[in-house]
Amino acid sequence: MVYDWYESQRAMLSPLAEFAQAASKFYTNPLWPLSQTPTAQRMSASYELMHRLLKSYEKPSFDITSVQIDGREVAIQERVAVSKPFCRLLRFKRFSDDPKILDRLKTEPTVLIVAPLSGHHATLLRDTVRTMLQDHKVFITDWVDARMVPTEQGSFSLDDYVAYIQEFIRHIGPDVHVISVCQPTVPVLAAISLMASAGEPTPRTMVMMGGPIDARKSPTAVNNLAMNKSHEWFESNVIYRVPVNYPGAGRRVYPGFLQHTGFIAMNPDRHMKSHYDFFLDLVRGDDDDADAHRRFYDEYNAVLDMDADYYLDTIHLVFQEFALVTGTWTVNGELVRPQDIHSTALMTIEGELDDISGAGQTQAAHDLCTGIPAEDRTHYTVPGAGHYGIFAGRRWRELAYPRVRDFIAAHRAGAGRSAAPRRRTA
Repeated sequence: MVYDWYESQRAMLSPLAEFAQAASKFYTNPLWPLSQTPTAQRMSASYELMHRLLKSYEKPSFDITSVQIDGREVAIQERVAVSKPFCRLLRFKRFSDDPKILDRLKTEPTVLIVAPLSGHHATLLRDTVRTMLQDHKVFITDWVDARMVPTEQGSFSLDDYVAYIQEFIRHIGPDVHVISVCQPTVPVLAAISLMASAGEPTPRTMVMMGGPIDARKSPTAVNNLAMNKSHEWFESNVIYRVPVNYPGAGRRVYPGFLQHTGFIAMNPDRHMKSHYDFFLDLVRGDDDDADAHRRFYDEYNAVLDMDADYYLDTIHLVFQEFALVTGTWTVNGELVRPQDIHSTALMTIEGELDDISGAGQTQAAHDLCTGIPAEDRTHYTVPGAGHYGIFAGRRWRELAYPRVRDFIAAHRAGAGRSAAPRRRTA
């Protein structure tokens, strides 16, 4: 019922949003006499703000067409490497006519970025991808909005998530370096643990950034909500069926608009100030700051639905049972044993001011991965960085990325990687 009400409200407000957009342009059109009045800029700003508050936000594109490498422009082509019902594995293929650049591109390490499935699209990691492309071949998981997946494709659980990650790693090959950002740190660690326990080749490195490996440490508002409400409460209050106007009609999901409401509720004052500053930028004609606001909220306001099974599994196993750190998590009947990982180097990254994944939650991976030699494990806390600052923005590019790049380079093929048995014998 709530989802149907939301869709009805969205349809009702859509004409008003279009009107506000047209009115904003009307007051800035030099051919109209009203655009020359003293209040024209303020009226245009008011209508544009109204338009942005009322409009629907669709999934943005990565829009990465080139990067600079050694001062040369290198073309980027986005390709679908593997297509699954709930996820596409994308590759950003690099092209150059310069023989020296081409030789470099061929020999650089391959990275799989596992984007979070927690409300936003994988394009939230656009800056992560663009930066990594300077020195790496890059793949990324592009999760599909569950409301767009027909019910005939079945449900999607946390076990399925782990299986997807394993399939993508096998597709790319064991020389891959896996970077998981936020939510996927847990299923990525499970996927690699199960591969190690089965005697399969595992990735050369795994970099875990701002994720809830052990959500008991420094709990945040996100953790407290998950821990203080029962599993039944979540199933009764946040799970709804997709309306009939989508391909996934009838699928049980945690709607993206509810997740977005939760995001806003965490810092309402900050968002109100941001919108007011946007209004003032428009009035003053400060186009650069106004464009930055548009880019951020075009991404931030674009959300997706998550399949109910996956969402409820995550709440139960990660935030209520802490099954990974207590050693009780089984995936398709197999116990997850991080201690079985021996030949995959581990790096954990946290933000000093992260209010989503608290201090120590990601670093806890080191306590679990006891089979990895100490010289192949490292941790870094990004000074002054919040949650988004560890994978996007200046702190990511200037502080976190150089350490990630050097860590991967130190453990790439032929770099003296530590050797150890892959199969558990006891």
